[in-house]
Amino acid sequence: MNEIRIGIVTVSDRASQGVYQDQGGPAIIQYFQEVLNCVWEPVARLIADDQPTIEATIAELCDVAQCCLVVTTGGTGPAPRDVTPEATRAVIHKELAGFGEQMRAISLLKVPTAILSRQTAGVRGQSLVINLPGKPRAIAECLDAVMPAVPYCIDLIGGPFLTTRPERIAAFRPKPA
Repeated sequence: MNEIRIGIVTVSDRASQGVYQDQGGPAIIQYFQEVLNCVWEPVARLIADDQPTIEATIAELCDVAQCCLVVTTGGTGPAPRDVTPEATRAVIHKELAGFGEQMRAISLLKVPTAILSRQTAGVRGQSLVINLPGKPRAIAECLDAVMPAVPYCIDLIGGPFLTTRPERIAAFRPKPA
């Protein structure tokens, strides 16, 4: 896989119905434009808070669009319609719980309600899937917390070589022995 594609999924009933404008998806695109130092293509989706739709969208972005990274925003809270983590767990092959733990730890430094967030991450084939909260400010904070590990994780699962702007985020890759 030579092309770097990043799937960006906004999960929101109201934004998908046009009640308000999606801010999460554009915030993720802007984040990666600032942080990545390689050519990449966003593959964006705006969908409702519906578990089968979320599952199908993540699977399609991983398996058909061949996105090495799929980032979701929204649907990670405790409300009845918040089912993004359940949908993610249903379609990934390996859960990487440390991503969610790290994002919550960073968010807790800002707001006490971060304990309500249920984001997670995992691997599906050669794709890394990461759930993010819905607020643009929280998106950047959470991505900053985990981004140093993302390129190496994608290396380990056989994806393309992502590079970051070291003055913004230094990607960590172990030195060869």
